[in-house]
Amino acid sequence: MAARVPILIDCDTGIDDALALLYACASPAAEIVAVTCCGGNVAARDVAENTLAVLELAGRADIEVALGREAPIARALMITPETHGPRGIGDAVLPPATRPLSARGGVDLIVEEARRRPGELTLLTLGPATNLAAAVVREPDLPRLLKRVVMMVGAFRVGGNTTPRGEWNAMVDPEALSVVLQAWSPDGPTRWPDPLPRPMLLGLDVTEQARILPHHVDALAARAGGADRPITRFVADALAFYMRFHEQFDDFYGAFIHDPLALAVALEPALARAEAVTVDVELGGRLTTGETIADWRGHWGRPPNADVVVEADADGFLDRFIERVGALAAAGG
Repeated sequence: MAARVPILIDCDTGIDDALALLYACASPAAEIVAVTCCGGNVAARDVAENTLAVLELAGRADIEVALGREAPIARALMITPETHGPRGIGDAVLPPATRPLSARGGVDLIVEEARRRPGELTLLTLGPATNLAAAVVREPDLPRLLKRVVMMVGAFRVGGNTTPRGEWNAMVDPEALSVVLQAWSPDGPTRWPDPLPRPMLLGLDVTEQARILPHHVDALAARAGGADRPITRFVADALAFYMRFHEQFDDFYGAFIHDPLALAVALEPALARAEAVTVDVELGGRLTTGETIADWRGHWGRPPNADVVVEADADGFLDRFIERVGALAAAGG
């Protein structure tokens, strides 16, 4: 059996973040060290409540959940109830969590765990880069303390989902994303003596290939042994809202499940192929703030600071999602 991946998950738990958490709980390869929360899809305290409740649904009340930054580092928070529902979990209803948040703040947790296990941890960001940026400002050695960083962020060769050029996570806190990209850059503020593992970025180019459709939801229920299992009912109710949104704005009745694909690639890098490239984010454009720009042709003459995923096995991922989350639901979660 392959070694488990010790992973810190940083999220802004809306619908697809919730599905990613279920997938992580259902994946034998995942050692979930902790989950940190920031504002994004919904306000940060709703994110934290959703995260606690989803982990309890999955039978993983043992996983530490910490509240991080509640607002972007340089601008007001945008949330998206029209996409994820007023509480961030669509039409689903979950019982209130029965345990409190961690006494540690989310940024402290990231820094402390990276120091405690240097070179071991994968950090996965599923929301704005706010907590990661704050952590790298607090601990400038974070890029070499973490084993790798995987981020669901950006749109590189496709249009945006928030503005014509901007993807949601990048748009909510572009300054934070800029801090992260600079921190990992070979020509950034810190000149590292040895090459760093570049952050892996999954943008809309690949995450919009991960389309969950009604027949996938039916297959998950069949694998679980029924649509009335708590997890299958949650998935169906959460996705019902998400699918109506995509039917209105994206012309198909289904949903892009961006975050579970990013989680799957963090656990199984062979599901994706990436190219090393220099990436930056627009901070002050009149029409393009939040746009992620990849210098595919090397115009800037700067060394690569990211591995941008250009291909992903979306069908293989969806098969894994149905099997693993269905098995978790069948086991009583």
